[in-house]
Amino acid sequence: MSTTADELREEVRRRYAESARAVTEGTGSCGCGSGSCCEGGDDGTKFGEALYDAEQRGELPETAALASLGCGNPTAVAELREGETVLDLGSGGGIDVILSAKRVGPTGIAYGLDMTDEMLALARRNAEEAGVTNVHFLKGVIEQIPLPADSVDVVISNCVINLSVDKPAVLMEIARVLKPGGRLGVSDVVADDRLTVSERAERGSYVGCIAGALSQSEYVLGLESVGLEDVTVELTHEVADGMHGAIVKATKTKDPARKGLPVIKPLARAGCC
Repeated sequence: MSTTADELREEVRRRYAESARAVTEGTGSCGCGSGSCCEGGDDGTKFGEALYDAEQRGELPETAALASLGCGNPTAVAELREGETVLDLGSGGGIDVILSAKRVGPTGIAYGLDMTDEMLALARRNAEEAGVTNVHFLKGVIEQIPLPADSVDVVISNCVINLSVDKPAVLMEIARVLKPGGRLGVSDVVADDRLTVSERAERGSYVGCIAGALSQSEYVLGLESVGLEDVTVELTHEVADGMHGAIVKATKTKDPARKGLPVIKPLARAGCC
């Protein structure tokens, strides 16, 4: 029996709620399964808090670092500037929102969007403990971002887009909320173009950030389809055979009329319905 989109989303929500409770209750750093975003491999591959240097971890409450389930460090590549507005998709325990808030300073704003009540509660507690006041945590799904169009300078995300059950909608929403000339800088898991959807699923679970990953060319095609340009996908480390942690960057065109209205071309709905 195939898994529906709603069932997949609920599985993801439940798993990350468990992770937040584990951190809050002091029973563990994450509740991810095999091949998850927060597990390190036997070959020394790093995930989660290990991807942040000691200086960055020193800026954070311990529970923010422990709740990091990502596959990269988007704040290290987003080139955040004083006074900017930044949005973190799937903000979890708030590690990237807190770091972003410090980078953009008191004249900037850092938004965190998450669908999990337990993670939002943990993130708000972490932000208060970190002493950052220019943060706003929003409840919602990344396929329907609760912010106005052209309102964000930078969108970041850490190993979350691969978990979406409707990636074309996510990419369209990223393009919608970015200001013309705005930037995308995300860490994610991507597949080699040679791997089929079923072959990706053989390498790991959906909630483990493997089965739902887009391929390199699907990422590029999808972002260009919604009006982003200068798209790059830089592979950083292998997480499974043909599956890689990656840094994805792009810029929203400053002249949408030149490109016409963005139209999303079909993307492989990896691991989903």
